[in-house]
Amino acid sequence: MTAFKTAAAAFAMAAGIALGAPGALAQNKMELNMATPWAGGHWLEIGAKKYAENVEKMTEGRIKINVFPAGALGPALKVTETVQKGVADMGHAWPGYDWAVDRTGAIFSGWSAGPNPEEMMMWLYNGGGAELWKQWRKEKFDVVAFPCGVLETEFFMHSHKPIRTVADMKGLKLRTSSSWAEIAPMLGASTVVLPGSEVFSALERKVVDAIEWGGPGSNLSEGFHKVAKYVIMPGLHAPSGAHDCVFNNATWAKIGDKDKQLLELAGRLTVLDTYLGYAKSDLDAYKQIKASNIEVIQVDPSLTAAVVKASSEWADKQAASNAWFKKAYDSQKAFMASVKPLSEFRFAIGSR
Repeated sequence: MTAFKTAAAAFAMAAGIALGAPGALAQNKMELNMATPWAGGHWLEIGAKKYAENVEKMTEGRIKINVFPAGALGPALKVTETVQKGVADMGHAWPGYDWAVDRTGAIFSGWSAGPNPEEMMMWLYNGGGAELWKQWRKEKFDVVAFPCGVLETEFFMHSHKPIRTVADMKGLKLRTSSSWAEIAPMLGASTVVLPGSEVFSALERKVVDAIEWGGPGSNLSEGFHKVAKYVIMPGLHAPSGAHDCVFNNATWAKIGDKDKQLLELAGRLTVLDTYLGYAKSDLDAYKQIKASNIEVIQVDPSLTAAVVKASSEWADKQAASNAWFKKAYDSQKAFMASVKPLSEFRFAIGSR
């Protein structure tokens, strides 16, 4: 606890918040119910529950968050709507599930021409991405929101077929979601969107040829490697992404000003916690998956190039007719270009 308070104090100083000041102690005591899209796994345990833990510690118990698994408070793919309606006080969300309302969600949630985890964090907090995110959520969904987790690079697929080139994508029946559901067909695949509770059975029964879900840590617990022979890498469709914590407006209005700042600060701390936690989980899980009866396939560079080309074409089309998409896309693209020199003087992770 002492170590946590020291870290929290450092975060608070950077944000200009005085932990333990009289104003903070006078905040209302509250208990909030959080909806999530996760039935289990490390996005629930390391992500949503970690945020709840950080909030309770940082507010010294004034705010307690009860984390509910997928379906307990509303449909798994409609967490934002559940929060909007006040069925849940708040939610642990992935903007990609809201892309049918506004495709800008793909830029924030992670997409096939987007940043890796380190670049995502830098864009959010050095490049203005987090502020854009909050404005977008308020304008388009009428909720209060901010980032509260950065996602790992995913496996490209668990598949019944080997996938190496664009030719191998032709006719592939793929379970996916968000922007990749529209970009993969540009490469010849047919796509279907399924909630998490249906993904394993669809792969096991060969209703689909392949699925994408998450990185090694989340996929190990789902058991996809037990029913499909091939694991395809790297995660061309999702180099990284992010989760956000969304709050119902009426709920947010009841929270004291100091605690509002601490809730957002807890989101930033949880971004760091998830970055570290998912990396550790993924490394441990990857060893176990490789030791099982599967074949690991690295895609051909020609497929990587084709994915980047198709993704850029898709994004340009969205930006032409969606002002918010253009704003977020232009911001992210410009920031990605600005950090390219990092590769000239930094070692890539795991390269030595």
